[in-house]
Amino acid sequence: MTQRRVAAALAILLAAAAGLSLLHVLAARPEPVIRAQSRQLGVLPGLSKLSAAQLAALPEARYDAVIAALLPAAGAADADTAYRLKKDTVVYAADRATPTARLAARDFLGEPSVVVPVESSGDWLRVLTPARQRLPSTGANSAGTNSLGALAPAQTSAWLRADSLSSPTMLVSRIIVSVSAQTLRIIGVGSRTWPVGVGAPGTPTPVGVTGYLQARYRDAVQGQAEHPIQLTSLHSTAADEPFGGNDGGLIGIHFQASASGARSHGCIRVPLEALAAVDALPLGTLITIEG
Repeated sequence: MTQRRVAAALAILLAAAAGLSLLHVLAARPEPVIRAQSRQLGVLPGLSKLSAAQLAALPEARYDAVIAALLPAAGAADADTAYRLKKDTVVYAADRATPTARLAARDFLGEPSVVVPVESSGDWLRVLTPARQRLPSTGANSAGTNSLGALAPAQTSAWLRADSLSSPTMLVSRIIVSVSAQTLRIIGVGSRTWPVGVGAPGTPTPVGVTGYLQARYRDAVQGQAEHPIQLTSLHSTAADEPFGGNDGGLIGIHFQASASGARSHGCIRVPLEALAAVDALPLGTLITIEG
């Protein structure tokens, strides 16, 4: 074999060895992070993974429900958009893998349910929910009365997939209620402040929490046949049913001729002008109640 042929053969052998080495490196290299994340999302159970029967078997996170697996949501929150649900939708615990409840596409009035995301993480959104996490009576002290140190959460939340939502509505204003000052303030477009009535000492308005306007309706039983009740997603933290009915201890904003003082069952009593201003806001508008 000539010297030129020997050199050519060696070059071929070296190229083959380099190719095998490269294949070995590629096989040993970990998959790109983005592929690993995509595969992880794929194994998480979503609405498409649940049968209709499984979805229906989940408790509905509605205004009068108590669902221990929901996440308490205290403190301030921000949101600039409210949505509707495409269909009945499963919501998840903090691990975003454990189904905890379902949100119905239609609320208790038969209207499209309002959904307000307050946190996002990739394809996931944490939304405020209209149900309770527990009843105030479960935090009673040894004397059988509620302990202010063991108040039930006034607001809950859960995680859902972002592709469950549709029909966005921009939120350009929000409501701030001060219990100590007994005022309701709308900030944003056309900011105004009004004096209001708040909860009595035994049935206080919850403070240090943010909820949202979830529904509007009139109710002659509650003396509100003429003026609409602005129903929030917030609940009483001190009594299961402070009004003595079966409304889940919800906190509402409603008209009252005597809209001052600490005398309500936790609701916000407002004059007609304030009620009209709140009534003009879109459902989903946030309401923060301060001490």
